Amino acid sequence: MNKYPLWKNLLILGVILGSLLLASPNLVSQDPSIEITAARGSDVTESSVGEVKAALENAGVPFKDVELREGAKLLVRFADSGNQLKGQEAIEQSLSERYRTALTLSADLPGWMRALGLKPMNLGLDLRGGIHVVIDVDIDAAVDQALERYLGDARTQLRDNKVRYLSVSREGGSVVAKFSGAEARDAGAKVLGREFRDLTLQSSQEGDQYLLKLSLPEAEQKRIKDFALEQNITTLRNRVNALGIAEPSIARQGERRIVVQLPGAQDPGRLKEILGATATLEYRLVDTEASVADALEGRVPVGSRLYYERDGKPILLKRRVIVTGDQITDASAGFDSQSGSPAVFVNLDTAGARRMLDMTTENVGKPMAVVFIENRTTTEKVDGKPVKKTRKVEEVFSVATIREPFGKRFQTTGLESSEEAHNTALLLRSGALAAPIQIVEERTIGPSLGQDNIDQGLLSVVIGLALVMVFMGLYYRVFGMIANLVLVLNLVMIVAVLGALGATLTMPGIAGMVLTIGMAVDANVLIFERIREEIRFGNSPQASIAAGFDKALSSIIDANVTTLIAALMLFSFGTGPVKGFAVTLTIGLLTSMFTAITCSRAAINLLYGGKRLKTLPV
Repeated sequence: MNKYPLWKNLLILGVILGSLLLASPNLVSQDPSIEITAARGSDVTESSVGEVKAALENAGVPFKDVELREGAKLLVRFADSGNQLKGQEAIEQSLSERYRTALTLSADLPGWMRALGLKPMNLGLDLRGGIHVVIDVDIDAAVDQALERYLGDARTQLRDNKVRYLSVSREGGSVVAKFSGAEARDAGAKVLGREFRDLTLQSSQEGDQYLLKLSLPEAEQKRIKDFALEQNITTLRNRVNALGIAEPSIARQGERRIVVQLPGAQDPGRLKEILGATATLEYRLVDTEASVADALEGRVPVGSRLYYERDGKPILLKRRVIVTGDQITDASAGFDSQSGSPAVFVNLDTAGARRMLDMTTENVGKPMAVVFIENRTTTEKVDGKPVKKTRKVEEVFSVATIREPFGKRFQTTGLESSEEAHNTALLLRSGALAAPIQIVEERTIGPSLGQDNIDQGLLSVVIGLALVMVFMGLYYRVFGMIANLVLVLNLVMIVAVLGALGATLTMPGIAGMVLTIGMAVDANVLIFERIREEIRFGNSPQASIAAGFDKALSSIIDANVTTLIAALMLFSFGTGPVKGFAVTLTIGLLTSMFTAITCSRAAINLLYGGKRLKTLPV
């Protein structure tokens, strides 16, 4: 009685060893580091390692290692945070045009751990330090912008279809077109109803004027607001990626706010520059008649302008802009149906589509370029002191040949890879913010405060664990020591699962761990008390062990399932810190059921299973 088969013992042992392996990276020390990514138009390669080393050596800044990582990133490790800050200043002064730097912490994992893909838990903003920003998005302005576009488009449609009208103007949240007669109004209703299917069209009469009122339904207003918020999130995410910060968190909060959390970042001024930077796109025709060589010598044609592609190659473009980024309504990456090469599919609004159709009809077979325009901030040394300056950067990142006339929807080919197509689609969608933003809350948490949080959080876990272990050892003797063993194992499994899932540990998460300690040992208390009760009823020790685990199982499941439901509700409706608590609590509940029921039973079976016993040390 009370024996597990060999396969079950081996399975439990495998889970324990796997948990220890997954949790082991968290024992490795964290080095102050700098994460380096390429600025737009540059690449991070093996030669970049030498450039960074040379910059640090010339500045006399000692460093531990420079490592080229996956995802085109460099990681520079330092022995202390002082050298980390000096290293960032040296890299920015020497290589700011080509690279972006960000302060971070990086675990000094041995080679075998990296080979197995092991990594420590991600630490949240309150533990690691960093910047927390809450941004308010003016989504009402997005609706106003949409109405302004509809206003211009309505005029264009009526004029192109030769419908005579008195005026087209904004009146509150609607576009109103006025006509001199019912016949003209009906013709206008036909044209506008066909073009603006998503709008509500109402006819009316005021005196001798006949009116058409275009209004945005509630559903369409909500779609415009949601689209503006999501596009702003994508735009901000692209801009934050320029900082090269590891594990940034950019999430929607409510109907109009965005929460940006940047673990490890300590420069709020730079963050504001990135978030508030203006960026836009322009489509222009390539000047194939003039000489680029003459343009480089200063002889630029009157109707053209000299630009540079991302690789530094000069190119002449027409000054006349076809369409701009604010006329792009959507963009997605895909593949050309004929060649199978990567492509980007772009949708334009009505005005942009008309202009694009006219220009492409006249210029079939000629190349067209996409120009990305951005205000970029760099650090320069003035009088021996680093000074940040903002300059306007205009670069051509895509040139494609016009195969046939197109207007509202078209595709851009000539891209090198599907990844470039995806990035281009993001730039086209998110080159400019869809609605104005305002930073309404900003908090900076220093690394020392984050370390204090870690130290105090660990202290709370250790004290809670120690008190529980002392009580269990004194009250339940040998069985209590077994409970203490599986309690430690439970914490190891929680850490292992958090690391394997890539979850982020926060202070509320540590609170969830402390709560899990009490709930985990509670299951063992139920089992041990049931075993005591069976012994008092006169059952044999072996039968009492079996009955204790079997009869306590339903109570343990009931208690954990009800708590699990509460944890899931916290995760579903809570915000960041509450979600962190819910995640840790959920994982702790699942691991505690496994350790309390399965692992403690296996340990007791190994010690007492199949033996003739007169008493139990419980």
